[in-house]
Amino acid sequence: MQSYTIGQAARLLGVSPDTARRWADAGRVATHRDESGRRLIDGRDLAAFSVELAKGGGGEEETPRTSVRNAFPGIVTAIKLGDVAAQVEIQAGPHRLVSLLTREAVEELGLEVGMEATARVKSTNVHIDRS
Repeated sequence: MQSYTIGQAARLLGVSPDTARRWADAGRVATHRDESGRRLIDGRDLAAFSVELAKGGGGEEETPRTSVRNAFPGIVTAIKLGDVAAQVEIQAGPHRLVSLLTREAVEELGLEVGMEATARVKSTNVHIDRS
């Protein structure tokens, strides 16, 4: 499973690294240390925490509410696979994006909950880019 540094997690959550560090220090999100002593957050834990934040459990900083060129970098929070179709949810700061795509596309991208991905919105379509 992919893990994220405090800085990477902050970028995905749309907050400053200091805010992410304070949340980790307060125990709001679990961390562990790698061999070099850096604090890391497990991808699944970060995905769950991002959903909690979006539901109103935010912090002291205002989260950005804009996108650049309709790209929403975030973290995969849910994947529902059918026989042919799939549904992928991404939490990008305060934005929850849902894309309906083929199961084959999800498998080719190797998407998993907790993985970093970018949702690109064009008109009414949401496209997923693996980061």
